[in-house]
Amino acid sequence: MVTGPQSSAPYRYVSSQRDLSALVKRVSGEPLLAVDTEAASFHRFVDRIYLIQVSTRKETAIIDPLAVSDLSELGAVLADPAVEIVFHDADYDLRILDRDCAIRARRLFDTRIAAQLLGEPAIGLAALLAKYAGVTLDKKYQRADWSRRPLTPPMLDYAATDTRHLPVLRDMLREQLQQRGRLAWAEEEFARLEELRWTPSGVNGDGYLRIKGARVLTRRGLAVLRELAHFRDEVAAALDRASFRVLSNEALLALAGNPPREAATLKATPGVSERLLAQRGDALLAAIERGLAVPEKELPRFPRGERRTPDPSFETRVDRLKAARNRAAEHLGLDPGVLCPKTTLEAAARANAKGTADLLAVPEMRRWQVEALGSDFLKALAG
Repeated sequence: MVTGPQSSAPYRYVSSQRDLSALVKRVSGEPLLAVDTEAASFHRFVDRIYLIQVSTRKETAIIDPLAVSDLSELGAVLADPAVEIVFHDADYDLRILDRDCAIRARRLFDTRIAAQLLGEPAIGLAALLAKYAGVTLDKKYQRADWSRRPLTPPMLDYAATDTRHLPVLRDMLREQLQQRGRLAWAEEEFARLEELRWTPSGVNGDGYLRIKGARVLTRRGLAVLRELAHFRDEVAAALDRASFRVLSNEALLALAGNPPREAATLKATPGVSERLLAQRGDALLAAIERGLAVPEKELPRFPRGERRTPDPSFETRVDRLKAARNRAAEHLGLDPGVLCPKTTLEAAARANAKGTADLLAVPEMRRWQVEALGSDFLKALAG
């Protein structure tokens, strides 16, 4: 077994195609495989998968995608319906596995979703392992730069720990779900995870509008913010550095709200480093000037939201459904948003269902939600 030097626990480090083939051969017959990924969005402009950790009940391996270019063999295992694939909080992992490796897992078990459906007050992996398995996780490397090579032994130990205990946690949570009659609820949610795909954001160049605090700016300020955001992304891409490490959102908003036009004023803005000023100060001022030069008729604005004709009866139905949902959530010991989120409440209110079949026809509603809430919802809708 290959281990990291001074490793506190054994794991196999997979850094060649041959090693991966050997690993796949060993795990293919296993009924369960725990999986996690490590990326570097906190450090790099273009995020990608830098590690993939896998654990059976017998062994743990760390796969280096920088050294192993063809991961199709692993993808075949994750897509095998005979193998249960366990994640904690699978959403982002599944999306970047799809984007970077064309891997799409099937037959999933997500320990985070399981914990939510059990009404756990803390659903982070560290909290769950402490409660159910008596394991204390050191989160020291949670925001580590996984793109660096070589990785240190403590970093690899940390990565291995993220999947090593998942099979046991899965067993305990599954047993609790079964005892409380909620395993079918979880399995319905797990099945939906199989449809997750990577979807790019900000493809229309309007990502700057999603910066928290942008709505307080004037339209002229938005024009400056747009140019500053473009400037920041260009610099970050050239350096392959996370955008916020070039200029924080707070600095962008400060510059857009009160645009400086000379180096001395620019230097006084919190968050603008002397290094950035020395290397790219002129380009930063040029970006501000471009925003200030945008013609009035071309100034950006926030897109108008969909306007709905006021419908008091709809609002009344939403309120009744919400009250019914909250009573049920308290009885079941669940967070109301987990039991039935606002968007689902509103969809059910629009449908104004008259029977169970009508509720089942609402796309946003799960079958388990109809099972848990159907009779209460129908009474609420009937007034």
